[in-house]
Amino acid sequence: MKSIDTYKNKNVLVFGAGMSGTNAARLLVKLGANVTLTDAKKASEIDDYNELINEGIKVIAGGSPLSLLDNADLMVKNPGIAYDVPLVKAAEQKKLPIICEVELATEISEAPIVGVTGSNGKTTTTTMIAEMLAAGNNHGTAYRAGNIGIPATKIAEKANKNDEIVLELSSFMLLGTTKLHPHIAVITNIYSNHLDYHKTRENYVNAKMQITKNQTNDDFLVMNFDKKEWRTLSQKSRAQVVPFSAQDNYEDGAYQKDGKLYFRDDYIMDAKDIRIPGEQNVENALAAIAVAKLSGVSDKKIVTILKDFGGVRHRNQFVLTANGREFYNDSKATDIEATQMALAGFKKPVVLLAGGLDRGYTFEKLEPEFKKHVSGIVLFGETAPILKKSAEKAGIKKIEVVESIDEAVPAAYEMSKPGDIILLSPANASWDQFPSYRDRGERFIKNVEKLTGKQEEK
Repeated sequence: MKSIDTYKNKNVLVFGAGMSGTNAARLLVKLGANVTLTDAKKASEIDDYNELINEGIKVIAGGSPLSLLDNADLMVKNPGIAYDVPLVKAAEQKKLPIICEVELATEISEAPIVGVTGSNGKTTTTTMIAEMLAAGNNHGTAYRAGNIGIPATKIAEKANKNDEIVLELSSFMLLGTTKLHPHIAVITNIYSNHLDYHKTRENYVNAKMQITKNQTNDDFLVMNFDKKEWRTLSQKSRAQVVPFSAQDNYEDGAYQKDGKLYFRDDYIMDAKDIRIPGEQNVENALAAIAVAKLSGVSDKKIVTILKDFGGVRHRNQFVLTANGREFYNDSKATDIEATQMALAGFKKPVVLLAGGLDRGYTFEKLEPEFKKHVSGIVLFGETAPILKKSAEKAGIKKIEVVESIDEAVPAAYEMSKPGDIILLSPANASWDQFPSYRDRGERFIKNVEKLTGKQEEK
């Protein structure tokens, strides 16, 4: 990692004692800062509590009083903590710089960075890119980090100039960056997500565009060109724009034509040979192809990765087959567009499990997919009554509302018949019943295993 003096003798307040927060706190101590780590969790709930104190970090558990700002020079905030939380609002009023852990990682990284953001497809695209770069890198390692669940600082500390880091970046993370400068940035798409956090779509879009803010003409922005708005947004970047499209022929980028994938008119492979199903995964593959080709990875290695790539856990993940039914876990579908894409990717009838946190959305946009693909639906969580109305409008005959995934899995099985897909694709965040989409997905898999008496296929 680079040796920097930016934080030497600075009083830094780290807000949030999750993985990213504790890694940031530890790194800051190594960089010579005086670090206070605070969280609403009790001391007993903070991982490595005693070790953190022994490493010279002051830990304030059970609440975050405003007095913590009295001597602070900087706040490093967990990306998921909103800006209207009292401690963050007070820091803003004091004009205290507020960054996130990813910003620290980019400052110390010796390795070049590929940044990936978007409303949907981030994790799959990040993983595809990392695997392609790993196959093509003869001198170092290609790492994944960021919103994918691996703290960026942890990777940046050990990566060297021969390595590459592929960072999955959420809109929350991007708001906490000022110096982030990926050599290659990817925007998979931009829909209307997390408006409970960002308040307006304009704010959300601006957060996403932070990924290219510091890029120059020596850098590349790989951008989805399937919507006019996204094409227009690309014009705000100073980087060289490399388009990708599953719908149109953009000869200066990656595109699909007659079921075949190309990069700058060079044939790469047939779309049908991508192992994971769905048009959304064609888009993800095109974005990854663009990055790999810009990075000098051979066509042969790109094709091998896409033919073998089995997908990302909790993102349209095949779980197992039992009694003629295929079970898929798409718990990471925390918004309407992700569920639309998941449903569109299946040719067989789908029994859908959906529902979750009520953010004030309605689900009319799902009704066309319901009509085309869904033979039955099992609903749970806060949004179950709202989803039920859309399912009824779409003419779905088999509709059941249950309390939890524990009840939803057997109910979906009872609705299904051999040849059906049983799909968890909630179209909602998990926080009404689960700490994260990962917990929700793992619970789904456990219930499928219990119901079928079979183990998840890996």
